[in-house]
Amino acid sequence: MYGFGFYRFDGTYILVLIGVVLSMLASSKVKSTFNKYSRVRSMAGITGAEAAERILRQSGIYDVRIEHISGNLTDHYDPSSKVLRLSDSVYGSTSVAAIGVAAHECGHAVQHQVGYVPLSIRSALVPVANFGSSLSWPIFVAGLIFSIGPLLDIGIILFLAAVLFQVVTLPVEFNASARAIRLLDSCGILGQQEIGGTKKVLTAAALTYVASLAASILQLLRLLILAGGRRRND
Repeated sequence: MYGFGFYRFDGTYILVLIGVVLSMLASSKVKSTFNKYSRVRSMAGITGAEAAERILRQSGIYDVRIEHISGNLTDHYDPSSKVLRLSDSVYGSTSVAAIGVAAHECGHAVQHQVGYVPLSIRSALVPVANFGSSLSWPIFVAGLIFSIGPLLDIGIILFLAAVLFQVVTLPVEFNASARAIRLLDSCGILGQQEIGGTKKVLTAAALTYVASLAASILQLLRLLILAGGRRRND
């Protein structure tokens, strides 16, 4: 930190700024790519929901429900209730982008069916990650204010749990996208040229997870720097 009278500038905010910029760039990329291919109607003319149903059936999955949820790109697969939820921009759309997103969520359902280990690990880490992300900063700040070293360590460990969740998320998401491409091809839902557009959509979506992980690692580095500075001042 650098002092200017009563004002102290925290130089570690630069790490936060870098993380924010990375996340914004990734978010902008996925939105622009999805919007581009959401205007390209698939030759098969089926909706995202219909594509998901066909993929699930051909994958031998009959116990997963497909539901419509509000929002834009809020699509997800819930392994605890075996429900595949598709958003407004995907469920009833016949675009290449929508079918790609629907296939990606089906990829998660297939992961669940075959017992894909990283998915199981991620599911187990959800409560730990939620707990860590919500309490890490309050505990860490308390450690800074009252100069209590153990609280600093606890805050860092809790935040590390949230980072670990994001690390495990990467192979889960990349694998689901790879499965999606193979399923779209094997089921004959999209042609090769259409699959090329779908790959771009899913790659852009994957970059948001990479950016999120990078931002979290930078935030973790910030915590370590702040904790080290506090200990040196004690």
